[in-house]
Amino acid sequence: MPQILLSKGRYRARRAESPADIDAAQALRTRAFGTDQPDRDGFDDQFTHVLVEDMQRDAQAVCCFRILTLADGRHIGRSCAAETYDLSALERYRGPMAELGRFCTLADGPDADILRVAWGALTVWVDRGGIEMLFGCASFAGTDPARHREALALLGHRYLAPEDWRPGIKARDVYRFGQPPGPPPDAERAMRGMPPLLRSYLAMGGRVSDHAVIDRRMNTLHVFTGLEIRAIPPARKRLLRVVAG
Repeated sequence: MPQILLSKGRYRARRAESPADIDAAQALRTRAFGTDQPDRDGFDDQFTHVLVEDMQRDAQAVCCFRILTLADGRHIGRSCAAETYDLSALERYRGPMAELGRFCTLADGPDADILRVAWGALTVWVDRGGIEMLFGCASFAGTDPARHREALALLGHRYLAPEDWRPGIKARDVYRFGQPPGPPPDAERAMRGMPPLLRSYLAMGGRVSDHAVIDRRMNTLHVFTGLEIRAIPPARKRLLRVVAG
């Protein structure tokens, strides 16, 4: 796949091609996630890394993510998500899949065009690879579920994945949506409390696990999210492909 995936205005998205590119992605991740140690793991060598760069600031990396393409669900055990979720139900999935991970932007406030270019680059990747499912984990800040009660309750109330591919529990430290039971969530307020990546997934028809994993090392709650490409509303597909050119 070509190195340059998309170029729009002052931003371009391209594949990482060198150790220096990987270093730039890891540095951005470390800054965005606020970790004490450099954010790198054993999966970095398996994934393709994508950088979104600001060409008006000497090609500074302002967004990054990584992608792992799988021929079908029989290879789901290679994914990063398989470490913390029971994905055995997805082993039956027979279409090409891609795991999206470590999606982050600079903490000093990206403009909307950065996210448009990032999603446009993802659209290019999905279309060229014939991907039928995009999946990954979306993270809430902190490890206290009470802080995100309404958002998590809305996920359990409205956005659970179908049982034929819904992830099971594997991690020791999890929060089950709707436990303990509480009042119905205010949908508008709950949606405002969703991480931007998760809001994007949900707007396109994404569905989630029935629990969040409490990740104390990363100081996050993360939720498995899967998006079947066929579920994206036609109007949304048209918008994404306009951005992707």
